[in-house]
Amino acid sequence: MRILHTSDWHIGRTFHGNSTMDALAEVLGALVAQVRAHDVEVVIVAGDVFDSATPAGPAYTLLGDTLVALHDAGAAVIVTSGNHDSAARLGFQARLLRDGIHVQTDPVAIGVPITIADAHGPVHFFGIPYLEPALVRQYWPDAVLRTQAQTMAHAMELVRAGMAAHTGRSVAIAHCFAAGVDATAGLEREVRQGGLDVVPLSVFDGPDYVALGHIHGRQQLSDRVRYAGAPLHYSFGEQDKPRGSWLIDLDAEGLATVEWLDLPVPRRLVTLTGALDDILSAENVAAHATDWVCAVYTDALPQAEPMRRLKERFAFCALVQHEPEQTVARLEQSYSARLRTAVTDTDRIEAFLEHVREGHGATEREHELIREVLDERVAAEALV
Repeated sequence: MRILHTSDWHIGRTFHGNSTMDALAEVLGALVAQVRAHDVEVVIVAGDVFDSATPAGPAYTLLGDTLVALHDAGAAVIVTSGNHDSAARLGFQARLLRDGIHVQTDPVAIGVPITIADAHGPVHFFGIPYLEPALVRQYWPDAVLRTQAQTMAHAMELVRAGMAAHTGRSVAIAHCFAAGVDATAGLEREVRQGGLDVVPLSVFDGPDYVALGHIHGRQQLSDRVRYAGAPLHYSFGEQDKPRGSWLIDLDAEGLATVEWLDLPVPRRLVTLTGALDDILSAENVAAHATDWVCAVYTDALPQAEPMRRLKERFAFCALVQHEPEQTVARLEQSYSARLRTAVTDTDRIEAFLEHVREGHGATEREHELIREVLDERVAAEALV
């Protein structure tokens, strides 16, 4: 049996305020083409189908169009819910879907497989929706489910019980943060903020293949436990990570081969670092005019209207950050102490500028402006 493993579509997510719907539609269209080109029999979507528990209408349209296209390409589709999805909203139409499209969002059904046969016999797919311990412990009151690691371990016990009751090969689908993940792979927001605990890799023992979702970068935790990652780059931290899906072949004995299939990147992401004038150079503009740009300018002082200037040269500049290359060490003397010892207004202004600009005082041009303003004030007071 030939299976395509994908996940984390995040339909409806924006990229620094910009819609990703058209780009995602293009990529999902390429995924449908992969299904046709490789004679895929089953497509797995391992959670986070939507980016929000309350997706807008166009998100449902894109999902529906893609599921129908995958089915028309000759594949059965198995979808599970992730932490961004509303299981109720994603699963409400499960019983109304055509044959060959399955949506698993019910924790009670974890041990009941979706069975699809090939020439070698049945393959049992066990879908595990995202499990929040506080919400699902009602289904298993005798189990200790305080952490997600405990909850996922209990779910996999149900999967192994289901495997024991059904002869044949098996595939598990889950959405979690498993041990062994490379922290640079594109972690979900909740993982980066410490919102989820780690599930030991041994929890997934048993099935011939485990299709995981939740991490946005491709990951191979073992020959049989993998993350496919997201089909789009959803942050600049993911910009160098490949986008694609895993193509899995099961033979009569179980897992035979796994191959990575690249997906297109509709618009590249690039981070440009340096002095703002250097970032705005003609060479950079020529090389990155059509890319999403994150500009990290290293000038000692904040520059005037950096985003406006960048947008004039890079139509797709999405983010600007000021990270001075060298920060002058703060003076040991406190700001209030410097004010007490300041003799002139010029001294007071200089103390203030050094305080709010990480030790950088006035530039030569700023000194001229300060003198002009102070001289005008003295002249005005003399006329009173």
